[in-house]
Amino acid sequence: MDERSQILICDDDPDIRKVLYLLLRESYGVAEATDGAEAVRYMQTHPDTDLVVLDVMMPGMDGFEACDKIRAFSNVPILFLTAKSAEADRISAYGSGGDDFLSKPFSQGEFLAKVQSLLRRYKQYRGKPASALSVEGLEIDLTGRTVKRGDKEITLTDTEFSILEHLLKNRGKTVTAADMYEAVWGERFLSGSGNTVMVHVLNLRRKIEENPSNPRIIRTVWGKGYQID
Repeated sequence: MDERSQILICDDDPDIRKVLYLLLRESYGVAEATDGAEAVRYMQTHPDTDLVVLDVMMPGMDGFEACDKIRAFSNVPILFLTAKSAEADRISAYGSGGDDFLSKPFSQGEFLAKVQSLLRRYKQYRGKPASALSVEGLEIDLTGRTVKRGDKEITLTDTEFSILEHLLKNRGKTVTAADMYEAVWGERFLSGSGNTVMVHVLNLRRKIEENPSNPRIIRTVWGKGYQID
């Protein structure tokens, strides 16, 4: 039995598919799809696929629509490839359920690094319900909105849990204070909103970190925001 991770490449450009196939074939099992509809059909019959590399701009069903349809039945990580690099396209990529985003042209090293990172995170949590996560000894139930360390339940306010949930849903990515505020509070980010986020993050750290002055769960990425790895 092949124990290698299985990756689906979906791009309507045969040259792109060939390049990606050659980059991946030594380490991974690789399948190919020529458009979004074919990718969706493949995933329906191959649910054990570990990663989908999905082009955005394709005739017929584009990558965003294909991702949305795949998300209806699979939590497989999806890496978007696109010639567009505008912020709006990144938001669309993540909004449709994508896990990461890479603009063409890209280096081989950058592509492989993203593939390895997505596979590592997926395999770490595969087999657990989508609503159950663990990080640094915490057991987090996103459905029941509870947090435990061992047998002890940690009481969080709704806002604190929403911050934790937003960071977990963007795991491995830096979340800016502006993004955090608008996602959790549902209001436009203003000049003083960053302090509101900072105070709530500090309160959350006091509850979930073993050493709040040296946090291991919620990292501060200086000058950028917060991140859970």
